[in-house]
Amino acid sequence: EVQLVESGGGSVQAGGSLRLSCEVSGSTFDFYTIGWFREAPGQQREGLSYISSSEGTAIYADSVKGRFTISNDNAKNTAYLQMNRLKPEDTALYYCVAGRMKLGLGQDIDVVTTLLTGLGSRGQGTQVTVSS
Repeated sequence: EVQLVESGGGSVQAGGSLRLSCEVSGSTFDFYTIGWFREAPGQQREGLSYISSSEGTAIYADSVKGRFTISNDNAKNTAYLQMNRLKPEDTALYYCVAGRMKLGLGQDIDVVTTLLTGLGSRGQGTQVTVSS
């Protein structure tokens, strides 16, 4: 059984940084698409960023492009989301999600989010709170 364990959330002031981690266990990390989406009260689920563990291809939502950076360490079966210049509107519950699927450069992030949340595995979620 594939399990995703998240860490790294917390509270920070606007302009600050946090790094989320997502470790995959129960499976090899090869040929995975892994990344994060977030959910805030009263708002729609928002896909943020995904990366291909085998090719390094990455996509980002427009709302985080230039501020967030996704990466992966295959030796540790872990993906990371470095979040810089955080804003109060980034406050949400952040979920890591992963699945065996190919990620194409330019692929629609909403489509990827829908596919992974339906077919992949999800972490327990971690709260990110950004104060103004």
